[in-house]
Amino acid sequence: MKTLWNDAKTIFHLATPWRGNDGSQEKLEKFYQNQADYYDDFRKRLLHGRTELYSQIPIPQNGVWIDLGGGTGANFEAIQEPSALKEMLVVDLCDPLLEVARKRFRRLGWSQARAIHHDASTYRHRVKADVVTLSYSLTMSKDWKKVVDNAFKLLKPGGVLGVVDFFISRKAAEEDEPQHSRFQRMFWPRWFSIDGVRLNPEHLEHLKGRFITNQVHYGEGRVP
Repeated sequence: MKTLWNDAKTIFHLATPWRGNDGSQEKLEKFYQNQADYYDDFRKRLLHGRTELYSQIPIPQNGVWIDLGGGTGANFEAIQEPSALKEMLVVDLCDPLLEVARKRFRRLGWSQARAIHHDASTYRHRVKADVVTLSYSLTMSKDWKKVVDNAFKLLKPGGVLGVVDFFISRKAAEEDEPQHSRFQRMFWPRWFSIDGVRLNPEHLEHLKGRFITNQVHYGEGRVP
């Protein structure tokens, strides 16, 4: 019953229009502060592909992994060998979610993990990262191109960028991409925008133009 009640509260927040819809810190905190404690349970059934991505990225010995827009830090629980990393950093603008991350890191005994309150588009680290990840954070970012470009600046030469997010195709998709119908291309961006999520067919093309592509996977997941 507790899970059902938490799901009901989460769905209420998802269905409530996000006034302003600009992804500012104030709106992010207002939106997530009442669902931060049960955020992970619902999102793991809504945000598909995170475990698969984080578990497949090779772990660099004594490496630095930066998760931009990583929220509660739950993504790091999916990586293969966190103890091999020198630093694990979650960068996010939402304090309620970052506090959940801090509690998680203390519980797991991850002394190398930190939750950092900062904008993903402007964060700088003292050393270059071996891995940078973006988990459902591009579609939450108004200045998403700046986030992608900043990820490029944060990475060391030969580093790995991993991205998992919602996808909508262009009107005329490439041969190797799924082709969404006109209805899907109209309905899903409007539906997701209620939750402050911006579906944009340019996301993938910009990533392909900025980085060398290693692997792209498309999939469909059910809404809880």
